[in-house]
Amino acid sequence: MSKKVTPYKDSDLGKKEQVTQMFDTISTNYDGLNRVISFGIDIKWRKRVVAILKKKNPTSILDIATGTGDLAINLIETGASKIVGLDISPGMLAVGKKKVTQKQLDKTIEMIVGDSENLPFDENTFDAVTVAFGVRNFENLELGLSEIYRVLKKGGTLAILETSVPTKTPFKQGYKFYTKQIMPKIGKLFSKDNSAYEYLSESAAVFPYGKKFNNILQKIGFIDIEDKPQTLGVASIYVATK
Repeated sequence: MSKKVTPYKDSDLGKKEQVTQMFDTISTNYDGLNRVISFGIDIKWRKRVVAILKKKNPTSILDIATGTGDLAINLIETGASKIVGLDISPGMLAVGKKKVTQKQLDKTIEMIVGDSENLPFDENTFDAVTVAFGVRNFENLELGLSEIYRVLKKGGTLAILETSVPTKTPFKQGYKFYTKQIMPKIGKLFSKDNSAYEYLSESAAVFPYGKKFNNILQKIGFIDIEDKPQTLGVASIYVATK
């Protein structure tokens, strides 16, 4: 199980409440900062998730930790008739809703406030569930994954895009230096909340990526599990079936 990391070390709030507060605080700068920190490569990663799901022909998709809705909007390309973007941060969702409205996608994409560990849906509701850079923010990782399993239809697809750590030299050392030394400094330029970007770096470093995460998915009950490292291993796409 991953080590518990929280955004605000001196806070009495639980991780869930801290994460909500953090993303509300950085919501207006989040999209721009994402592009800078990832050098724009996160756009390509999301497109790969969409390409994987497009082959499955889903009718309904739940995008958990949808944030400002980037992936939910991209998922329109799968041909799904209903996409629900769920996030615990009202601030992030407010930005996402504006983007959805501007693109005139309100009839297809619904953005709602919700908790990944207590999803407001019946069992066997969605053909696919996606999470982009969100599972490491779950307070209880196994509970969140179990909820995903519950709301997925049998034969449905889970696709997760998450940070990972390169295993080969010199990329491993370069990644560590960038995430610990450079990324928080970039975050400070964009946002008053420097703790947020230190947290994002720390949470990525302790997340159980690769085979460890595959094992957790298998424990929950998923089958046909694959992990696909992206860009020298700085991110991974996990695909699994209920």
